Amino acid sequence: MKKVFAVIMFVSLLVAGCSQSNDEQVELIISSAASLQHALNDIQDNFEKEHPHVKVFFNYGGSGSLQQQILYGAPVDVFFSASETKFNTLVDNEIIEISADLVGNEIVLVVPHESNIATFTDLHKTNTISIGTPETVPAGKYAQEALTSMELWEAVSEKVVYAKDVRQVLTYVETGNVDAGIVYKTDALSSDKVKVVATADQQLHTPIIYPVGIIKSAIHQDEAKLFFDFIQKEESIKILEKYGFKGLD
Repeated sequence: MKKVFAVIMFVSLLVAGCSQSNDEQVELIISSAASLQHALNDIQDNFEKEHPHVKVFFNYGGSGSLQQQILYGAPVDVFFSASETKFNTLVDNEIIEISADLVGNEIVLVVPHESNIATFTDLHKTNTISIGTPETVPAGKYAQEALTSMELWEAVSEKVVYAKDVRQVLTYVETGNVDAGIVYKTDALSSDKVKVVATADQQLHTPIIYPVGIIKSAIHQDEAKLFFDFIQKEESIKILEKYGFKGLD
């Protein structure tokens, strides 16, 4: 009888332990390109309502800086990049196993509302222009490529004020610290303190594609897969498109 009681107690404790595990709050860490911030905040609300046991924490920044953090072992579950090149480095190093291309974007020229700059060729009239640091900020790399293709880079390169991410570029323009900036269309649409005066022809720079992937060493693989699948649902893509991102064919 004592043996039977012991077995029952063991099973009861095992079941209780499993129930507690299922109810345990999981903290999911997602490193993401800064340009996705507004859209992901909306998607986060929807995801956490559907999966109340998961709390999402975002680490926003330039894709190059985030990639380096992951390469050096930062505790990250999911990575959103604004650069296929930065992302593919992690794939090649077998740090990311599961991935998908999510959305696209465009780069635009923004200026303060009172500015008389109307085109990229007007940049020679400026004293200062801001772009993201090309080595770590994909938007800066695309901007440099576009200006080079337009044969403007040599004329304006000495005027460039480099920023740590595309959000900082936008802030420089909003506050009047620079005469113009080149940012993603999605960031420009989020601000009423700047105006978009030109969009770079997509043939002038590397295609802008945002891939997403699950880190192989992620602590919370199951929850990372839940978010990975959720971000690709039609409702999530519609939110991204609402903020100016382009769906991929």
